[in-house]
Amino acid sequence: MATQFKEYKVIHIAEGGCGTIFLGASGLPLKKVEAELNSQAASGWQVVFQVIESKRFWLFWSREAMIVTLGR
Repeated sequence: MATQFKEYKVIHIAEGGCGTIFLGASGLPLKKVEAELNSQAASGWQVVFQVIESKRFWLFWSREAMIVTLGR
């Protein structure tokens, strides 16, 4: 069953920069991800697609971020 959405929204949630610098990596903030998705779901949004990106942060570190596409 295909669901058709009338509008889409893209949100970007990144790991903290301080944890990346001081710890080498800190991972995605799961409580922040959960709170954001619950907030969006309460407004009628549904997750359509998500991807984890890893890109260079300053010179030596890499930083993860979650890009989520929502639809309703």
